[in-house]
Amino acid sequence: MEIQQLLNCVDHTLLSVTATWEDIRGIVDDGVRFHTASVCIPPCYVKRAAEYAGGKVPICTVIGFPNGYQTTAAKCAEASDAVANGAAEIDMVINVGTVKEGRYEDVLAEINAVKKSCEGRLLKVIIETCKLTEVEKLALCDVVSRSDADYIKTSTGFGGGGATFHDVELMALHCKGKKVKAAGGIRSIEDAEEFIKLGASRLGTSKIVSEVKSMLSESNHTDLSYFS
Repeated sequence: MEIQQLLNCVDHTLLSVTATWEDIRGIVDDGVRFHTASVCIPPCYVKRAAEYAGGKVPICTVIGFPNGYQTTAAKCAEASDAVANGAAEIDMVINVGTVKEGRYEDVLAEINAVKKSCEGRLLKVIIETCKLTEVEKLALCDVVSRSDADYIKTSTGFGGGGATFHDVELMALHCKGKKVKAAGGIRSIEDAEEFIKLGASRLGTSKIVSEVKSMLSESNHTDLSYFS
C-alpha cells in the first residue's frame, strides 16, 4: 500500500488533556501537509482549528469523551456545538453501562439522537471494545448496523485498551452497511496496513504521521513520491 493511500485513511489525532493551541495547530498543519482524512481534536479547539484550517482538512472532534456516561441530551448539545463551531465529523462514545444492562434499544436511540444533532456530518460510534464481552461486541455491531451512524469505531484510546486485529475483523464482518474505524494503540505502518486489510477504512492515530515524518527526515526527502 502506498504511503499516501495510507495517510488518506488516517484521522490524525491529538486528544491529550495537556494539548495546547500550539500543539493543535501543529496537528492541523500535518493534516494539511499529508492529506489525512481528518484531524481529530478536543471540542474546545474546534472553532479555532476550523478557522485556521480554512477547509484544507476536515476537523473531527469527540463527544461524550472518554467515558460515554453523559446524558443523551448532553451529548446532543455537544454535537450541536461542535457542528456550529465547524466540525465536519463527530466521534461519539456510547454508554457502556447501558450495554452492560442489556438496554440495546436505548443505545440505538441515543446514537440516532446524536446523529440528528450532527446535521448531516459524519458520525462514528465508539463502542470501547476493551470493556466488552464478545457477545456485547456482536450485539453492538447489530445496533450500529441498524442506526443512522456512518461508522463503528473500536476505542477511545483512554479505556485501557485499543484496537485489535480480531475486533476490526469482527466489526467488518458483522456491522452491515457501516464503515469501520480502528483507533487506540496503532503505532506502526505495518499494523496500520493490516487493519486496513481486515476492513478498517479509517485509522485514529498520531503515530503514522510521526513515522512518515521520520522516514522523510532519514531519507533527506520532503516528497512522499520518493516512497512510491
